[in-house]
Amino acid sequence: MSELRFDGKVAIVTGAGGGLGRAHALLLASRGAKVVVNDLGGSVDGTGSSLSPAEEVVAEIKAAGGEAVADSNTVATQAGGIAMVKTATDSFGGIHIIVNNAGILRDKSFRNMTPELFDPVIDVHLKGCVWPTHAAWEIMREQNYGRIINTSSSSGLYGNFGQANYSAAKMGIVGLSNTLAIEGAKYNIKVNTLAPGAKTRMTVDLLGDRADGMDPALVSPIVAYLCHESSEVSGEIYAAASGHVARVFVAETQGVTDADHMSIEYIRDHLEAIRNEEGYSVPGSAKVK
Repeated sequence: MSELRFDGKVAIVTGAGGGLGRAHALLLASRGAKVVVNDLGGSVDGTGSSLSPAEEVVAEIKAAGGEAVADSNTVATQAGGIAMVKTATDSFGGIHIIVNNAGILRDKSFRNMTPELFDPVIDVHLKGCVWPTHAAWEIMREQNYGRIINTSSSSGLYGNFGQANYSAAKMGIVGLSNTLAIEGAKYNIKVNTLAPGAKTRMTVDLLGDRADGMDPALVSPIVAYLCHESSEVSGEIYAAASGHVARVFVAETQGVTDADHMSIEYIRDHLEAIRNEEGYSVPGSAKVK
């Protein structure tokens, strides 16, 4: 069976100074990709900065015979995204793959949420997928090729106590990815969403005893596959943790249709049929039926 490789491809991996991003960067580089290792080098809550984590991963890649360059631009602004893509094009002559992985945590129950806790999480997670991708979008359109992975979370898909800010950002990423997949289809730009579970500095205190079996390297194969030129998958969500990979999807029940009798009472009387999950469909876009 032939090995899937990324020779000639240039990838940006954000938040790649440790954890999942590091694992993604190392795997892509080991298969021939030239990697921009982006990491602001801040703390888990997003404060502070240092190029050291990115440089350490670059050193690992080079020691293994790969090619990489460190980048410390913020993912949260348009200027940061433009600068990051410029690092890729100046260093390696192009950009083909973006893995938007950077993230921070500022957990707090909703009643105690403040703008100082909410806004930076939206900036890093949601806008952190928007601006690096936006900066590379025209290049990918013109070359008729691109592979983008945006990182969501089970907290975004299903909710989690104390993470209203994080959950809102992570579910926003799903909507963003789905629309980009539709807009990128005619240009061979494939966009997918990852909902990972792994032991990282952000999650180790949350996972407890489960953390030991959750090596970030077990998540990276699905990321790399979806980034490969042979992959035709786009607009989908994949959960990955502890060596398990599954597709996640938003579905719609068959529901009921009765324009002549629709009322509050009709909803009450037909709620079981409306909620019945048998025979569900998976819509491909928001087109009205």
